[in-house]
Amino acid sequence: MSVIRLQIFALLFLFLGCQNEQSIRFQDLPPEAQTISLLGDTLETEIDSLPETMAARIDSLSRLALDEDRMIDSYIWEARKTAYTGDYRLALHQLSSAIIEFPEEPRLYRHRGHRYITLREFDLAIHDFRKAAELFEGQEDITEPDGLPNAQNIPLSSLQTNTWYHLGLAHYLKGEYEHANMAYQNGLEVSNNPDMRVAFWYWYYMSLRKAGNDVQAGELLEEVPENLELIENTSYYELLMVFKGVFDENQLLSEDNSELDNATLGYGLGFWHHINGRTERANEIWRQVYDAGNWAAFGFIASEAELAR
Repeated sequence: MSVIRLQIFALLFLFLGCQNEQSIRFQDLPPEAQTISLLGDTLETEIDSLPETMAARIDSLSRLALDEDRMIDSYIWEARKTAYTGDYRLALHQLSSAIIEFPEEPRLYRHRGHRYITLREFDLAIHDFRKAAELFEGQEDITEPDGLPNAQNIPLSSLQTNTWYHLGLAHYLKGEYEHANMAYQNGLEVSNNPDMRVAFWYWYYMSLRKAGNDVQAGELLEEVPENLELIENTSYYELLMVFKGVFDENQLLSEDNSELDNATLGYGLGFWHHINGRTERANEIWRQVYDAGNWAAFGFIASEAELAR
């Protein structure tokens, strides 16, 4: 790592220390490491260039934002591009620098909160998502474009849905299920498409079960229709169908699954075994997810949190 980047990280830690008294898990790590897992393992990524098509699209969006004097959008795209390469620490620095310049911009806190989750700093993530919600309260929602468009090129998430989704996740990962449930309720209220509702239904159901609200969880599951047409969140939906007893778990397992799908499905199936009293099988699946190494995936982080508990 260059001297310049080491200086960047030193400034980042100084800034974060002024903003929050929480410790930074990755502060004393060597340059090639990203963070420490909840199980005490050093997590690293091989920083790599993006696929040409994706890199060109993000560069184009960033330049367009600059040409139109939309500096915040440009900063966000540059940080997202950095994160997509696997350099989450540098992406976090870029967002922190932008927050110094634009401290009242909720989108910057929403994106930085996401990276805090990646780096296992859940308290700092919660702080950022709450700040974002405070700043966008009473405002119209903003659609968030995708770095890599879905098959129909239709962005599905927004500033508000992403803020509530990730805030709920940060609380869930800490085992703070009542707080997670409030975030998921807020998210469902602002969701305007089936894909986002499925994402909230999935985590909300599990959080309700974790909190012991089994009756409410069952009522929520009844709201989930069968044969729902989706664009993106098929893994979450398939898991909900397992929870409903419509799908068999073996229908979800395939060699054609992506690493992300395997992490998502693995955590959800482990949860399903866990709530049905098959603790040993649940831990076995969560350990498989952890050993697979896709450590930035939410299914991996959730499996890791379960194993840590």
